[in-house]
Amino acid sequence: MLKLTLNDWEMQAHLSRLSGRQVRIAGSWALNDTARDVLAHVQGRMDEVFDRPTPFTKNAFTVKGARPDNLTAEVMERPSVGRRHFLKVQESGGARSRTGLEGLLDARLAYDGIITAVTPASGAKLNAYGNWDTGERNRVLSAVQAQRDTTANTTKASRKRNRKRAGFFVPQAESRLSAGIWKREADGTISKVLHFTRAMPTYDPRLGFFDGAADVYQTRLPDHLRRTIAKMAARSGG
Repeated sequence: MLKLTLNDWEMQAHLSRLSGRQVRIAGSWALNDTARDVLAHVQGRMDEVFDRPTPFTKNAFTVKGARPDNLTAEVMERPSVGRRHFLKVQESGGARSRTGLEGLLDARLAYDGIITAVTPASGAKLNAYGNWDTGERNRVLSAVQAQRDTTANTTKASRKRNRKRAGFFVPQAESRLSAGIWKREADGTISKVLHFTRAMPTYDPRLGFFDGAADVYQTRLPDHLRRTIAKMAARSGG
């Protein structure tokens, strides 16, 4: 979170022709416009830090606006962002929390080994953001009998009706195939779609979403302030 604060007493000393409240209103406008500039900068930093960040990632932050009676604007996490949001780990470093998919597989999958974390393998279908395709993920969960809603799991009858469709399986413990989920095409060829690991992925500290944010604040606030003061003076006939 980054706080942007304005000293309204100093402004009033130089802008005596406007009332104190008019000065504070103009100041709140300038702060809010500056905060939006900072937010745009933070979202732009995500484009540099991540490969194709999703809307979920880029919308994790928002602006809490300043008011005339509280000249502080904040670029902050959205209230809907939980404490386990992966951006917290990306910024501060350390091991990430377990995802819902990992917990579901660990609880539902018939597998003798330990599933701490999962990551897409080379055979996985990815979406436009480089993440595992939701449609394939659901087909995999159904095929390996791991859907939260058990009625969505693949049955013998449905498997028989769709013999030409690729199937998914988890190798036995004694298999020479590595731990994870594999896809078997109708012609018998196989490829791996999901890795199982015993260690949780860890991240280096501070990818720097707010790097340069203070510079944006210092550069943009004076321009916004000159504009909003002029706007308020014009309104008041000054």
